[in-house]
Amino acid sequence: MISTGDALPDATLFQMGAEGPEEVRSSDKTKGRKVVIFAVPGAFTGTCTNTHVPSFIDSKPQFDAEGVDEIICVSVNDPFVMNAWGEATGATEAGLSMMSDAASEFTKAIGMDFDAPPVGLYGRSKRYAMLVEDGTVTTLNLEENPGSCEISKGKGLLAAI
Repeated sequence: MISTGDALPDATLFQMGAEGPEEVRSSDKTKGRKVVIFAVPGAFTGTCTNTHVPSFIDSKPQFDAEGVDEIICVSVNDPFVMNAWGEATGATEAGLSMMSDAASEFTKAIGMDFDAPPVGLYGRSKRYAMLVEDGTVTTLNLEENPGSCEISKGKGLLAAI
């Protein structure tokens, strides 16, 4: 599993563009930049929709003041779902980037994949938030339980940086 001080592996993510889904390399998003990456177990799920995403919408001005170039939300969902979820939550309008890790390539590469059969989640991402500077993880807040959202909220990450 990735930890503070590690370089992020390069992986393919997707986001919606004007012509439909577009491939994005994680390295292109992080090289020479200061970015926040937070991940959720699933788009449109309760804690993710009602707590996690709103916490980053609310704290975006503070991250901007800290020199963060971009806030990226990652989920193992397809890019169409991530696009619809970003619009439904107001995340897109607030300036958050909603990234699809459809094949779980990024999530597996950083060791954050898990299954929760009782609730129908397979091959999903653990809940975390990290600050990445020039491709290196400088702060990582990982929730012990994917249903919890305390240290991985926007204010939890801000307190750690």
